[in-house]
Amino acid sequence: MEAILSIDFTGYVALAVLLYAIRQATNLSNRYIPIVAVILGVAFSILESGAFSFAVLINGLRYALYGIGTVATIEYALEKSFDTSKAYEEDGK
Repeated sequence: MEAILSIDFTGYVALAVLLYAIRQATNLSNRYIPIVAVILGVAFSILESGAFSFAVLINGLRYALYGIGTVATIEYALEKSFDTSKAYEEDGK
């Protein structure tokens, strides 16, 4: 339970929510999501540590990777849910 409430978990969930919001609000192409995620992840890691080092860069890249994976999972789940509900509507007609 402590791992779920840790700052690491909170950081990448916040990044994932921010990436998803940017994706939905701007219709940003999927090819640019990783670049935005890396920039935001490294920026968050720098703000979190107060300095820049190799470890901070790696931590920012980890945030970006987790954020991208979470956004992709959310999009896939929503798409799959939409396709399933559409199939039920077609079966009912």
